[in-house]
Amino acid sequence: MKSVKDINVNSKKVFVRVDYNVPMDQDQNITDDNRIRATLDLIQYLLEHDAKIILASHMGRPKGKKDDKLSLRPVADRLSILLDKPVLFAEDCIGPAVSQQVETLENGQILLLENLRFHDGEKKNDENFSRQLAGLCDVYVNEAFAVSHRDQASVTGIPGFVDQKAAGFLLEKELKSYHDSVENPKRPLVAVIGGAKVSSKLAALENMLNFVDKLIIGGAMANTFLNSQGMDTKGSMIEADLVQKAAEIIDKAREKQIECLLPVDLVCADKFDKDAQIKVVSVDQIPDTWMALDIGPKTALKYAQALEDAGTIVWNGPMGVFEMEKFMSGTKAVADAIASSVAFSVVGGGDTGLAAKDCDVADKVSYISTGGGAFLHLMEGKKLPGVIALG
Repeated sequence: MKSVKDINVNSKKVFVRVDYNVPMDQDQNITDDNRIRATLDLIQYLLEHDAKIILASHMGRPKGKKDDKLSLRPVADRLSILLDKPVLFAEDCIGPAVSQQVETLENGQILLLENLRFHDGEKKNDENFSRQLAGLCDVYVNEAFAVSHRDQASVTGIPGFVDQKAAGFLLEKELKSYHDSVENPKRPLVAVIGGAKVSSKLAALENMLNFVDKLIIGGAMANTFLNSQGMDTKGSMIEADLVQKAAEIIDKAREKQIECLLPVDLVCADKFDKDAQIKVVSVDQIPDTWMALDIGPKTALKYAQALEDAGTIVWNGPMGVFEMEKFMSGTKAVADAIASSVAFSVVGGGDTGLAAKDCDVADKVSYISTGGGAFLHLMEGKKLPGVIALG
């Protein structure tokens, strides 16, 4: 896989797949521009090397149809402000008008294409759509780690029709952070895995048993693990069909002499609601019909202590329903422990990245991934199709 620095981009038309799927309010005002800011280093590099820059991204799920509410025009405006430089905008991403705009680009100019997913050929990885996008450029650069686990036209299709292709700075940084945290970590390596479902993290859990020294489990998925150890989890969410698999993961961890930590107490509620009644109970004393929605204070302390000697920490998934204040304390305690650790710490994107920000530790961890699904894909031991396509 080449780096963009390995390619002469001077006077070349450089197609950069970025992830500008940013959150916007009802008036199409961008509420968080971090994904745009994450690409500025690469854009500045291309500007300094007199490239003709074509930026492309998706936004939301328009299902192959034009939707003005999902237009990338506001992104062009924000990027222009951040760069203090005009950013041209194309009303589509393919077609004669777009080709004409690209052909008239001068060195150092930037053109942002309209939402790729306004065409169903993007998600379908349609060969003709890929070929049309590829026809716009001399060089293809993948700077969108967050979508690199997807087999789609702008991720895996275009590279098949472009001779010169490379990884951008953000993609390189993401891959290096994963390599340094999982495949070549400073030990002990501690994985903190949470979230709602075992099913969404099963492959990652099984793969991480090949790398970790400690495994910390929280979130609603911990209920399934507790149930596998004979605990009556009452009204708590569990995945009954994965109880046996959870038991097997615990047994395998024990065989490999991996310390596997489960909750010892829980914050329970009489209903799934921000105004619910709550109780802190030990794991074997959940009231009838009540549900566990967070790890308890004893568990939080136990988990924090388990992180004290870590050399590397990988965190993917919150410890409870952190979006509700009553059930945020477990995630906050673990986040604070990770932030105060001297370990190299990598936080998965998506909900985990949001939790890190809500817990005010985003600037205290070593790295927050820009892609939840792609990060999990790597944790499962899988190769990213978008990276393979650059080979």
